[in-house]
Amino acid sequence: MKQLILVFLGGGTGSILRYLISKTFNSSIHNFYLGTFLVNVIGCFLIGFIIGLSAKNDLLTQNQALLLTTGFCGGFTTFSSFALEQQTFLKNGDFLNFTVYTTTSILLGIMAVVFGFWLSKSF
Repeated sequence: MKQLILVFLGGGTGSILRYLISKTFNSSIHNFYLGTFLVNVIGCFLIGFIIGLSAKNDLLTQNQALLLTTGFCGGFTTFSSFALEQQTFLKNGDFLNFTVYTTTSILLGIMAVVFGFWLSKSF
């Protein structure tokens, strides 16, 4: 039960922050969902950094890692919004933004996880 509460609290916090960032940045950039893009790349970095730091130094307990990774990062990042935005690009015939958004999201997401792991080795 404790683990469910930790995931709930982390997920709620991540979701609120995602909402605020998406609301701020998605409305300011026409034809590109910058807010969703940012939370997904930042979330990838954070999960790589948290797991890397935790594995290296045994810095976090299992419950703390669960709160931050499954909870916070899971609530913060959003694949479903990403997929919906991709569908909007396709529906509007905007194949250029569809391709750029898909490619950069995936590549930068993977690079952010790798960078997070790498950076965690410095601590």
